[in-house]
Amino acid sequence: MRFRMLHLGGLLAFATLQVSSFSTSSVLYLVVDKSENTITLYDQSDWLVQWPCTFGNNDISDKLYQGDRRTPEGRFKITSKYPHKKWNKFMRIDYPTKEDYAKFEARKKAGIIPANAKIGGDIGIHGTWPHEEWAVENLQPWTQGCISMRNDHLNELYQIVPVGTSVVIRQ
Repeated sequence: MRFRMLHLGGLLAFATLQVSSFSTSSVLYLVVDKSENTITLYDQSDWLVQWPCTFGNNDISDKLYQGDRRTPEGRFKITSKYPHKKWNKFMRIDYPTKEDYAKFEARKKAGIIPANAKIGGDIGIHGTWPHEEWAVENLQPWTQGCISMRNDHLNELYQIVPVGTSVVIRQ
């Protein structure tokens, strides 16, 4: 059992987290709140644990196109999980979805984004470079649109959620 410092709407609280206490039969899902810089694990009845996270840009609006360093919004699934040599571990999400392609094409048609823009991809939840957890602790945006967590927090989450877990990303 370990003590965990949680960010709860700007307040700090202490809770205990025991990874082995999570049932594999529980329906778990994640909510990433870009305005609060948090990723929260839920089960069917309530939230279980919350960790700080950071993104690629201080602009927390929806991702428009590849290279804008924004994090997409919507409902996604974790499609794969694997160790990553730069960022500890990586949990890929299924961006872009059909809905993302529809928004992207509508924005192109409306002239909101350049006609030659690409939608992008390779979005996921990952850690930091070794010994650079300060980027998350200081909520410094640094990714290309992914969600970054401290490596120790990511290691816990990685053990808990399986491929197929739902991920909601919102402002």
